[in-house]
This record gives sequence, structure tokens and C-alpha cells, in this order.
Amino acid sequence: MDLGFHIADFEIDGGTAAFAGELARVGVAAEASGATWLSFMDHYFQIELTGLPAESAMLEGYTTLGYLAAHTSTIDLGLLVTGVSYRHPGLLAKIVATLDVLSGGRAIFGIGAAWFEREHRALGVPFPPVAERFERLEETLRICAQMWDPQRDGPFRGKHYQLAETLCSPPPIHRPKVLIAGGGERKTLRLLARYGDACNLVGSSPEDVRHKLDVLRRHCDEVGRDFREIRTTIVAANPRPTPDTCDEFVRGMVDYAALGVHEVLVIPMGGAPAAWIDGMAQAVPRLAELG
Repeated sequence: MDLGFHIADFEIDGGTAAFAGELARVGVAAEASGATWLSFMDHYFQIELTGLPAESAMLEGYTTLGYLAAHTSTIDLGLLVTGVSYRHPGLLAKIVATLDVLSGGRAIFGIGAAWFEREHRALGVPFPPVAERFERLEETLRICAQMWDPQRDGPFRGKHYQLAETLCSPPPIHRPKVLIAGGGERKTLRLLARYGDACNLVGSSPEDVRHKLDVLRRHCDEVGRDFREIRTTIVAANPRPTPDTCDEFVRGMVDYAALGVHEVLVIPMGGAPAAWIDGMAQAVPRLAELG
């Protein structure tokens, strides 16, 4: 099992002027630990799930990933996850392709249907009903696949998006792996079976994750997809680990590894995330032993 780091707390010690230096240190620490994944949120306000108020610091995700691309060399980079409603899909495909080129082929394309209504309303971003957001999500997945294929630069005509050309030059170095987050059994996991390379589920309990994977396996069977092609990732959430509880965390991952979970993402909290990552590095070889 691999370990990844997901940065959700930007209340950095030293204030705004300290952000750039600390995030550069985060990249160095994450790679030195042996982790395989480094991600940020795609939000403009802080979300309540972190326990922080909306007014807390938040950085734009793709700008931050571009900065980290220059301060890392091996770790995969992505957002957990892009909200489909925030950017036109043609522009989004170009943004992700640029990240892939400038990172040397390390971009992961995490995407979901978006949910934070307050953020949309506050910034004047349209927030369609959930059914429409999922329609837009599917069209976005199709548009990105077309734009990242140099042999397919013709038009795209969908219900919500019409592109006269899907030219994307330069193309990604490697087609970005598509990670679709969420455990919705009727829509999210169906789209994942058809279009995704990786899933991300909340690690609330091994029983819950087993059930979601069983549902995903059925969707894969329905579309003729080999379930084993999909990389399974979870966010450690019950309880949220810290360097001080690393032993308990590793023991708690045994059952998830038995389910075939490939990677667990942990969330550094507090004002010194690079030091937090240094403290969690001890988990990397121990998780690897779980398979």
C-alpha cells in the first residue's frame, strides 16, 4: 500500500508571506518520505469538513500545483478533486495538459461533480442542479479524453458543451490518469467504471469501502471493464491519523489492504505541514509491507 499527502489546511505558521517557502518544503518532504501522491483541494473558500471556517486561507488549486511542479521531480500531482462547474472543460483540459508537460508527466486529473453551493453563489459561478452537474461531468470526461489525443482535434458537440475544435498543443507527456472521487452508487461509480483510472473513497470503515468496491465491480461488469484496471485510493478519516498515532494508523490499514486498496491519503493539519509530513514518513515502508 502506498501513502499520499493531501494538503487541506493553509493556515501556515508565519502568515501569507510564509506560504511559498513552506509549500516548497512540503514538496521536498513528501518526496523524501517515499510518498507517491501530493494533492490540494479545488476550492476558493475553506470547507467546514476541515473544522476551519470559510474565511480561513485557501489557495487556487492549479496555480499551487504548478508551483509544486517546480519544487518536486518524482511525486504525482493532482487536485482532490476538480469541481466540474468551476472551469469550462476545454480550458480545464488545457490547464491539466500544461501541468503534465511542466511536471514531466506527473499530472493526475482528479474530478467530481462539485458540491459547495456557498462558494458558487458567493463568487457568481453557476451551480446547476445535481443531475445537470453529472451530465456536465460526463461530457467533461469525454472532452478531456478527446483533447489529450493528438489524433482527435475535431469538434465536440454535447448537450451542454460545444467545441469547434479540440486542439491541445503540446499534448500531455502522458495522458493524465483520471481519478473520479466519491461513492455515489448510481452515478459516480457508474461514470468511474466507464471513464476512470482511479477511485477515491472515504475510509470510514473497511465494511463501507468493501461495499462501494462491490458496487463498482458490478458497474465494471456491466460495461465490460476489468475492475482490476482501476486504482483504489482512500482518504484516512476514521480516525484521522497524526505522526503520534502512526502505529495505530498502520494497524488500521491492514483490513483496507486486504480489500485491495492501493493507496491511502492522509491530511496534514496545523501550521507546519512539512514537519508533519516528516513525522509521518515512518509509515511509508510499513504500509508497503501490507501489499
